[in-house]
Amino acid sequence: MNKKNIIYFILGILIGAGLTYYGFISYESLGNEVNKVKTEEEYEEAQNYVNISEKTMEEFGIKIKTAGPDKIVLHKDLTGEIIPNPYSVAHIVPRFKGVVIDIYKEIGDRVKKGEKIATIESNESLVRYDVTSSINGTIIAMHMTPGELIGDEKHIVTVANLNSVWAELNIYQQDLSEIKIGQKAEIFSPTHEVYTGKLFYISPVIDEATRTAVTRVKVQNRNGIWKPGMFVTAKVYTSAKIVNVAVPKDAVQNLNGEKVIFVKTEKGFTPRVVSLGIENGKNVEVLSGLHAGDIYVAKGAFIFKSELLKESFGGEEE
Repeated sequence: MNKKNIIYFILGILIGAGLTYYGFISYESLGNEVNKVKTEEEYEEAQNYVNISEKTMEEFGIKIKTAGPDKIVLHKDLTGEIIPNPYSVAHIVPRFKGVVIDIYKEIGDRVKKGEKIATIESNESLVRYDVTSSINGTIIAMHMTPGELIGDEKHIVTVANLNSVWAELNIYQQDLSEIKIGQKAEIFSPTHEVYTGKLFYISPVIDEATRTAVTRVKVQNRNGIWKPGMFVTAKVYTSAKIVNVAVPKDAVQNLNGEKVIFVKTEKGFTPRVVSLGIENGKNVEVLSGLHAGDIYVAKGAFIFKSELLKESFGGEEE
């Protein structure tokens, strides 16, 4: 074998050895990558399930329910104020011009029909006469003082029976088609009292300044909670629909940009992506992702979400 052939032979051995080594390294790397992918898939699958003991669920008030049909009642949110019932308000005007001799009542006092409020001496006859209440009620305005000369409608006494008042609510134009006389309404005070009544009036015209109509609810007020001028909010219930599956709104969680509900499986509770339909303040319709008969987390789902996120970052409770 000449010198040239020997060189080619050595080069061939070196190239072959290099290719063999590269192939071995590539195969080993591929094997490691396959094993890595498999491990990550198994890890991800394992993290999709959350198991919480019954004792812990009881401690945190977690509620489990079976999915099924329900009625969702829709409503409109309105605002307004309490006003006196105008049919129970008396504007008492002194009959003759004269001088106020005595006043026996103050604003806020309760009076009975026929009860004396003030005494006035007539300018013409110098005869004294009494100003009396024409209804049972509360004095809400009085424009006279002792010694004052009175003689026009500015000097009147206003008495209102506040045992029954009205909640006057504003309706935006776009909501008018859905609000009808006779619908149920819940009135809420700033101090969280609630009164349930029905709409008995809707104004036939729109206020030009506010572009709203007015609806009214009669409110029983024997305890005096509902005071004229008080700001109130209201829910007017406009319609109801029976849906195949409905859940409490708290059951729905946001996870990775999607709406999910935690559903019970053999391995534990897993987040299932859902699509939603109509809703009210409490419940929401589930169009897909949750089926009648599925067992799901109705209350406390955020705890399952927290556990899932904690595990996905490799967290373990000590």
